[in-house]
Amino acid sequence: MESLKTTPLTGWHRSKNAKMAAFAGYDMPIQYEGIISEHNHTRQAVGIFDICHMGEFSLRGPGAKDALGALVTQDLDTLAAGKCRYGFLLNESGGVLDDLIIYCLDQDDYMLVVNGACEAGDFAWLSGHLAKGPELTNISAKTAKIDVQGPKSLETLKAVLGSDFQSPGYFNFMRTIWQGEPLLVSRTGYTGELGYELYLDAALALPMWEALIAHPLVKPVGLGARDTLRLEMGYPLYGQDLDTAHTPAEAGFAPLLGKKTPFIGQAALANVRQRLIALTVPGRRSARHHDHIVLPGGEEVGVVTSGSFAPSLGHCVALAYVRADVAGQERFTVRTQRGDLEALRAALPFYAKGTARVKLL
Repeated sequence: MESLKTTPLTGWHRSKNAKMAAFAGYDMPIQYEGIISEHNHTRQAVGIFDICHMGEFSLRGPGAKDALGALVTQDLDTLAAGKCRYGFLLNESGGVLDDLIIYCLDQDDYMLVVNGACEAGDFAWLSGHLAKGPELTNISAKTAKIDVQGPKSLETLKAVLGSDFQSPGYFNFMRTIWQGEPLLVSRTGYTGELGYELYLDAALALPMWEALIAHPLVKPVGLGARDTLRLEMGYPLYGQDLDTAHTPAEAGFAPLLGKKTPFIGQAALANVRQRLIALTVPGRRSARHHDHIVLPGGEEVGVVTSGSFAPSLGHCVALAYVRADVAGQERFTVRTQRGDLEALRAALPFYAKGTARVKLL
């Protein structure tokens, strides 16, 4: 069995007796105090997350914009320096190879942030499909990523980075210096709360983590609560809600796919066979990944991709792919190992009180 990779913070997590488990080939913290308490703390104050397992690529040089634009769903013609944009890398049949955020650092100079489990495959695929000219470099090993999430995260960053720190706007970023080294701070957020992503040299990950954790508003949060936080917002997880068997149009992202210039997989997006829908389930019993979805009459029409108890709401929520022709139904049944659960169609986000898009003075 291949040994798990570690992040620059793995030793810290273990020293605090975090519950660890394999994720994306890494030894990662799942929880510290407990998923629900960590979830609630992030909604109320500030949680910090070790996201160093994510992959980062640099693409720069003449022609980088056009070469990359032919491979991703993001419209790079409208992505100015200092901004970042969410989108997808697709195969020829429109299936999702990965979801990723592209950062425009300068003209023909980009950083791509990809899922850790997809890092090697994405790099190989991009290397094999990019037009010659710009240089693609895997900078994952030397790049650390720490997420700072919660309604009081700006207060925390001002304490750590200096009171003159000015927050970038939503899906914008800024660059500064911390301890003599470059630091990129973006504002996207995977929890639905006001949040920032810190990209810095891997050697500075532990000093930055300890500087953040010293703040009285901050607690460490594991991947368990990260999952419940993102699911309450209806944000997809690659490998569950997004995969090569479904297009981003089927996953509900048609509004992000209107780019006029061609890209790989574009022609297949019109064929919508299934749709990813949101479901609420009364009570604390949860639908789980791979549970079957049936209509009230018993006809099987789909499968749950993500499901969990939602601590902010007090009941279970789920995402599920169902046949496109029944996606407008209001009532479904989830077949679990412990019995059937009645489920109602819902709108996203499940949790509507998040602060991610708050306008800051």
